[in-house]
Amino acid sequence: MWTFENPVEIRFGKGVFDSVGDIIRGRSFCLVTYNESYFKTLANRLIGTAGKPASIINNITPNPNFNTLTESCRQFADSATEDMVIVALGGGSVIDAAKVLASSNSGFAPVREYLETGAGEKRLGAYPIIAIPTTAGTGSEVTRWATVWDTKSQKKYSLSRHALYPTHAVIDPELMLELPRELTISTALDALSHALESIWNRNSNPVSANHAVFAATEIMKTLPKLVNDLQNLELRSRVARASLFAGLAFSNTRTALAHSVSYPITLKYQVPHGLACSFSLPMVLASVVGEDDTCDANLRRIFGDDLDKAVTELDRFLNGLDVSTKASSYGVQVEEWKELLTLALSGERGLNFIGTHERVMENFKI
Repeated sequence: MWTFENPVEIRFGKGVFDSVGDIIRGRSFCLVTYNESYFKTLANRLIGTAGKPASIINNITPNPNFNTLTESCRQFADSATEDMVIVALGGGSVIDAAKVLASSNSGFAPVREYLETGAGEKRLGAYPIIAIPTTAGTGSEVTRWATVWDTKSQKKYSLSRHALYPTHAVIDPELMLELPRELTISTALDALSHALESIWNRNSNPVSANHAVFAATEIMKTLPKLVNDLQNLELRSRVARASLFAGLAFSNTRTALAHSVSYPITLKYQVPHGLACSFSLPMVLASVVGEDDTCDANLRRIFGDDLDKAVTELDRFLNGLDVSTKASSYGVQVEEWKELLTLALSGERGLNFIGTHERVMENFKI
């Protein structure tokens, strides 16, 4: 028995950004975005079709944390009305921050209590979200959770509620044409990790697997071309679509070992999330081949019949993007890497992984 659910209405294609006003339909809205010139231009374009927002919250930083979210929630509380909709325009950090705002009522305190203790969900809000991703990788536009960081305590939390599925995901590849090479790579590799991790996952099902196979295959075919032709709208569209399908896949499975081990590396060494969760993928692939017939069958749809060669192929793919697959390249030492992998396997995401500690250590790579 298996189930698949995703309630998000998806609009995809060149120019769909200009349909956001039709989705808002005259409602009061809060615009959540970055305080950068490109996003100010996009905000003005949105205002031209949707009208003036009740508030603009633009203090969003990469990896939203307790400090900045406290201020964001205070600003939101000052203008929020019962019928307000939140429009998230930006990358994964913006969409995650919007989900925190959607859960807040009077401020960040109830959200923080829920994150730290699991108590008090009845005190949380449920404002509708229209998600407009400007990167291709996070998948947050079609998931029910947000990553929240407590940098002071060096902890990562996942805010997870069914009410946090956006009502709409508006994916316009034209908005991604200005992404630099490094960000194009790191976000796309996040999507590749989402896809592969939803395959070697205890929660995998036939629908999620089909989405994941398509996403991983497209990213591996298209990303090397895109990084040498960043203004190519067709290639941008293909990677954006692959990211969306990866998001749909892991929206039902969650992630697994590679993501689990990535969070402390991002916290301690400031490695961008997409790199932190993708550099270990060849090692994880090597440790999972042969563990499950269905998983192997899906991996063959991506890599071909010889899964031993798949490990080398994945390693070469990442190296070809100037991404090292060695933990030591990111500052991690041998014993620390072993300890991080052991802890990750016992964590919430690590428990989704179908492999074993023994196999991971057999394929240990530093």
